[in-house]
Amino acid sequence: SAGKQYDAYMRTHHLHISAKKEDFLPTTTGVPRRTASVTRGNRISTMAVRTTTTTRTTKTTFGLCGVSDKPGRETVPAHLSAGKNTPVQLELFPDRESSFSLEDVFDAYADCRKHKRNTQQAREFEQDYESRLIALWQEITEKTYLPGPAKVFIVTKPVKREIFAAQFRDRVVHHLIIHAVSPVLERDFIYDSYACRIGKGTHFGIERAAGFIRSCSRNYTRDAWVMKLDIKGFFMAVNRTLLYQRLEDYLRRFYHANNLEQLLQLCFLVISQDPTVGCTICGSKKDWEGLPYDKSLFYSESGCGLPIGSLTSQVFANFYLSPLDHYIKHTLGFRYYGRYVDDMIFVHENKSRLTSAIPLVRAYLADELRLQLHPKKIYLQPTGHGVTFLGVYIRHRYTLAGKHIRKNFKEAVKVHNATVADHRPNREECWKFQSSINAYLGMLRHSASYRLRHNVVSGLSDHWKRRFSSDENVYAIKRRKSQTMQF
Repeated sequence: SAGKQYDAYMRTHHLHISAKKEDFLPTTTGVPRRTASVTRGNRISTMAVRTTTTTRTTKTTFGLCGVSDKPGRETVPAHLSAGKNTPVQLELFPDRESSFSLEDVFDAYADCRKHKRNTQQAREFEQDYESRLIALWQEITEKTYLPGPAKVFIVTKPVKREIFAAQFRDRVVHHLIIHAVSPVLERDFIYDSYACRIGKGTHFGIERAAGFIRSCSRNYTRDAWVMKLDIKGFFMAVNRTLLYQRLEDYLRRFYHANNLEQLLQLCFLVISQDPTVGCTICGSKKDWEGLPYDKSLFYSESGCGLPIGSLTSQVFANFYLSPLDHYIKHTLGFRYYGRYVDDMIFVHENKSRLTSAIPLVRAYLADELRLQLHPKKIYLQPTGHGVTFLGVYIRHRYTLAGKHIRKNFKEAVKVHNATVADHRPNREECWKFQSSINAYLGMLRHSASYRLRHNVVSGLSDHWKRRFSSDENVYAIKRRKSQTMQF
């Protein structure tokens, strides 16, 4: 039994255990339930032992201690076997294999299904998720994992885009990769890089841009200029070979975990995959009408392009442009600069200083990153005129919602009113209504939009008004507690 193995080990090395045999867990690793007092010579040390459900080791405050069901080679320090009276750290088992653990895969699955549990693929995967995750972990460990074909479709809101949706098991691998590389890549990002980072995002970027304008113009008391730049077909033009080479070099320098080689292999498989090969097209060819060629992976150059819709694409794209951020901030010396994906914003008191930076940025993109600055999306205006950034219009003392969100909010209300006019909404349609309207209200509450919210919500049909009510500040739509919902 595990308890007998533990006693045999301690007797072999002349250690005395004050714990009783019944204090050991018979079905786990044989670690005493209470603190074990270990006596050697005239010194007594106490190991604060806590049990765990793992099959190989038991963790303690001072390292590894315990007995496995299948113990490996025992490693005893030389000074312990020699009889020196020195406190030691017991390590009974050799290091684990340099690979991702099964626990890592389960953690990635938990994050992958968050807010996506009701989707069809998530439900199908969850029916036998334990066996599927174990099989996926074995493929990763044995280096036989290969990404599957994706589904491609077109979305029109907020703008028309081509989306590649990976299979659910591949998305689990994406989260596994990002869990490992994100803490390391964070040290390479500048503070004012806002996309796909914890604690950052669109609202943070809007606040920073508004702060740049106020600070540079001394609260609008002096002249200042704001400039916006954009990269032409950014996701479709990312060079995958250049991206992986830089990522591999960076991880070999700063990633110090034992599973480095396995992580690099997964990164290579994800980055080098051509999503257009074997993909399933959802919809018709008419959906692609009006989509520019530089917005589609089907027309991108060989070896270029990251699929929009993958978590890894967002993080790797941010890493791909990180050298540009350092070039602008440290080489060109722009203090008021921020970037969200490929949308760049500059604020400076000297107009000529901004105009002189345009050819420098264009040359750097072409030479170092093989990208092209969009010639028709260069915006340069005085700060007093306001600026549109990340879907809002930044003005002095306030921000206004952009035209896209205003238009989409009104169209959403029309769609829900048309549903009521056609038939009595069922439970799913009522939940969809509440989620959709609250999403728009949540975005609009960050801008000066009380009149817009009030007017649009007032345009809801009587059916929705009888069953749902908004709070007095028009921040959220809630079910009426006084009325039972009938479907």
